[in-house]
Amino acid sequence: MDILKAMNVFVHVVDTGSLTAAALACDLSPTMVGNHLHALEERLGTRLIHRTTRKQQISVFGRAYYDRCVEILGLVNDAENLALDHHATPRGRLRLTAPVIFSNECLIPAIADYCERYPEVQLDVVATDALSDLIEDGFEAAIRIGTPSEPDVVARPLRPYRLVLCASRAYLDSNGVPAAPEELRAHQCLTYAFPLRSEMRAARPEWTLSGPTGSVSVPINGRLKIDNADALRRAVLAGMGIAMLPAILIDADLSANRLVEVLPEYAPPIRPVSLLYLRDRQMSPKLRSFIDFIVERFGVVSGSPG
Repeated sequence: MDILKAMNVFVHVVDTGSLTAAALACDLSPTMVGNHLHALEERLGTRLIHRTTRKQQISVFGRAYYDRCVEILGLVNDAENLALDHHATPRGRLRLTAPVIFSNECLIPAIADYCERYPEVQLDVVATDALSDLIEDGFEAAIRIGTPSEPDVVARPLRPYRLVLCASRAYLDSNGVPAAPEELRAHQCLTYAFPLRSEMRAARPEWTLSGPTGSVSVPINGRLKIDNADALRRAVLAGMGIAMLPAILIDADLSANRLVEVLPEYAPPIRPVSLLYLRDRQMSPKLRSFIDFIVERFGVVSGSPG
């Protein structure tokens, strides 16, 4: 016995008021409608509809059972629609946020490919280093540098953020090239001012480096702290000191010898990067398309760190 089909037939019998009308609605013969109804009553062990040659009347139990059947069939229909939506064309407006440098150097250059692939999706990108709450700030997705701490979000790992200790040639010519991490104490070390709610906000003014003899932490001092990585890069280019900057931001400067890597045998920490989104059993096709695209483009490569 197909219980869902029998429920559907029963609902149509109640809705149309007769077995003949229900047969037309279900594309069945009146005899088959009667068989489904009888089998359902046999299964339940009670009458659903009292029938005579002239009329039919739903029983008290039948009324309660009808309401539950409508609810169950509605859930089944929702599940079918969910499967259809999963394969539907992504469309609509998608609001997301990402750090400024990641937006400028990675996300925005890649968006052209995404928009070509999904022309019916419109993107609202908020590029900011401030930490955003997905629910309170109305974002469907966020790219976050650092370890995610929100309990109700899914965090998909992306390729980690590599940092480079660097300075201009002019600064090093005037102040000397540090040969060991401890020598950084005597230099102008320019630092990034982390935003509120950042896990790094309360960090002590020190740099931790990993080298031939292990990890070493050096207290640092500098005349400049700024909350914008590109502005910090410009300060380094201007010869104001040494800074720890994202590799994606200064790769071109290093290749053109505008900047020089300092203490290349000592590696700054690698920071995790994640794509965040809210847990949702009915994820929209537009969000699913964006998640798949970002993971495809920036996801962790097998065998890479992180």
